[in-house]
Amino acid sequence: MKFSENWLRELVAIDADRATLVHALTMAGLEVEGVTPLGEDLDGVVVAEIVEAVKHPEADRLQVCKVDAGQGELLQIVCGAPNARVGIRVPLARVGAKLPNNVDIKAAKLRGVESFGMLCSAKELDIDADASGLLELAADAPVGTPIADYLGLPDASIELKITPNRPDVLGLNGLAHDVAALFGSRVKAIGTASAPVTASARRDVRLEAGADAPRYIGRVIEGVDASVASPLWMAERLRRAGIRPISAIVDITQYVMLELGHPMHAFDNDTLSGAVVVRHAGQGEVVKLLDGREVKLDPSFVVIADEAHALALGGIMGGFDSRVTDTTRNVFLEAAHFAPAAIMGRARKLGMHTDASHRYERGVDPALPQRAIERATELLLQIAGGSAGPLTLAERPEDLREHAPVILRHARLRRLLGIDIAGSEVARIFTALGMHVVELADGWEVTPPSSRFDIEREEDLVEEVARIHGYDRIPTHIPAGQIALRSEPEARLSEMALRDQIAARGYFEAVTLSFVNADLLTTWGVDKGWVPLANPLSADLAVMRTSLLPGLIEALRHNRARQQERVRLFEVARSFHATGDAPDEVGRVALVASGAARAEQWGEATRPVDFFDLKGDLDALIAHTGEPQRWSVDADDLPSWLHPGRGARILRDGRPAGFLGALHPALAKALDLGPDVHVMELALESILARRLPSAGRVARFPAVRRDIAVELPEDVSWAAVETAVREALGEVLKEIRLFDRYAGKGIDEGRKSLAMGLILQDASRTLTDEDADARVAEAVGALEKTCKARLRG
Repeated sequence: MKFSENWLRELVAIDADRATLVHALTMAGLEVEGVTPLGEDLDGVVVAEIVEAVKHPEADRLQVCKVDAGQGELLQIVCGAPNARVGIRVPLARVGAKLPNNVDIKAAKLRGVESFGMLCSAKELDIDADASGLLELAADAPVGTPIADYLGLPDASIELKITPNRPDVLGLNGLAHDVAALFGSRVKAIGTASAPVTASARRDVRLEAGADAPRYIGRVIEGVDASVASPLWMAERLRRAGIRPISAIVDITQYVMLELGHPMHAFDNDTLSGAVVVRHAGQGEVVKLLDGREVKLDPSFVVIADEAHALALGGIMGGFDSRVTDTTRNVFLEAAHFAPAAIMGRARKLGMHTDASHRYERGVDPALPQRAIERATELLLQIAGGSAGPLTLAERPEDLREHAPVILRHARLRRLLGIDIAGSEVARIFTALGMHVVELADGWEVTPPSSRFDIEREEDLVEEVARIHGYDRIPTHIPAGQIALRSEPEARLSEMALRDQIAARGYFEAVTLSFVNADLLTTWGVDKGWVPLANPLSADLAVMRTSLLPGLIEALRHNRARQQERVRLFEVARSFHATGDAPDEVGRVALVASGAARAEQWGEATRPVDFFDLKGDLDALIAHTGEPQRWSVDADDLPSWLHPGRGARILRDGRPAGFLGALHPALAKALDLGPDVHVMELALESILARRLPSAGRVARFPAVRRDIAVELPEDVSWAAVETAVREALGEVLKEIRLFDRYAGKGIDEGRKSLAMGLILQDASRTLTDEDADARVAEAVGALEKTCKARLRG
């Protein structure tokens, strides 16, 4: 928001220079984005009148002007401005003056004609960007008066960056309350007394938009002179606020918006038919706006209409057909209150952003419409004349928000700020901010004004005290207290250690969003029990992930699309599942790999990554649990996203702990991936739990090794073989090693041969050959019984 510094100083006494004011505003949370000084160093520039203008004898585009500079003094000025003509009053820089753009004014000869000064444009005076011609002043501008005195200079245009929770300072009156609190002064009252009603014309109003538009006030003013120009003081304040003056009636509505913070609009009353109706737009209804655009609406928009058609877009922009022109004689002034939710996003939906929508979508004081329309009426009667009719008020009291008192405890204020602020100072701050304060035994009961939508709880009041008292005046203290050191249990591997182990296997850690596209989960077939978001960032991020793999594979695709052929990624994070009132968070670790199994090198032929590479990574992680014998894999109950012939289920103590393998070909094709993408996902807790190492007695007796080869069905897994042998031999079996697998000539179709070494050792004696042979026979018997195996000769 831009505003004139002098205008603000008229509303509230500020005992500080510009730099101090700017710093105080920024420290109070009203960040100053820019300060543009206006009209400084204009000594020697006065109001002058052109009394004669003739063509320069040697130049077609120059005129020789005789200028009255006051006290009967006539100066000869050579001027090239296209609007230089007899009778207008303009700024004159006398000889010896120095303009803000570092131009020294000297007597000169232009094409042989002497010139004693310079007639100036607004840009040359550094008060506006307009350099198209001379700055034309009002016809009654006093000749000879210093231009700084006449235009109220020097001044500055200050621009604030207002946060969305402070719509109350989008008007100078609201900003003045903050400034009054900062500098210990009082806000000067703005004249908003009821205008005298001297006409009977009125127009009925109906509210049909429910809670979206709970208050609307209108008034007919007859006999106005719409062609009259805005007074200089109003035009300059608008210009310094970044608004181009247009006409008196339009300028008045803009001026009231800047002054009080409430948008207004003026209709040409003669273009209206019947009552004014505030309603929702019809589906596909078209309205032509002030800027000439025709927009197609839907029922989410609020429109101001008459009995025939829509006139304006409520809270955003007026309509073209009912606009005020220089021929307008009767005006219908309106001031309305719209619920922020009814305006929020509507202007952006149409590719627009207006001053009105900027304020309404943040929240405008519901008590302001009557005050605004009385102020506009006062200015309109004063500037454009006319007779005011009675106010027409339509409202829905049940839909108007009422502020409840908020209790602030002195002890709570002291605890949160860390300092003790005097009770009288706290009460002064709240009072200066326009709040009603009642002192209690241990604090204050504070009722915020209707303009302060952001005051709802005790902490909001603490913030008000802090920012007005000054954040820079609150000392910095190091927090005191004892911090208990938490020791990591040795029976659990830390997540950081797990990350280190995976990174040591050549994987890079990725961090993906917890939000994913619902269609992506459906493609994977992991869309059961997902958690939808109430306010998603976008349609592509509408649900919480139920698995880490979809997001991790998207990261892999992103890398492969950028010429990264060998990709290894992992993530340790949470997945989310709908279970009752609150979603259940499950820790998981996921790995994805594609491309060559080894980085490019000379010592080994290149081959693609396969199932056993990831199985090797799993074995390396399992080794850190200290209990590899509690882990196993099988091919049962695989998820739909795994390749049925190149995937496995991971078990710990016989319970599912995760999956690993190649992606299903159909899924890989749907994701535009090749057949070399392999994945693994584990329950985090299963891989973090580990057995503590313990010292054991060194064996006194030697171990015995026996190698056997068995023939068994192809579909029997090594995990089943190992389990059968371990259960049969018990503690005597210290280790089992698979060293050969064969299928082909000499083996029946559908069967395979596995050769294994059995490491046997007894803690109490040396095993004899007979003992070892007996144990081998037990192992073979168990394999024959459980795995349909037979010993090969």
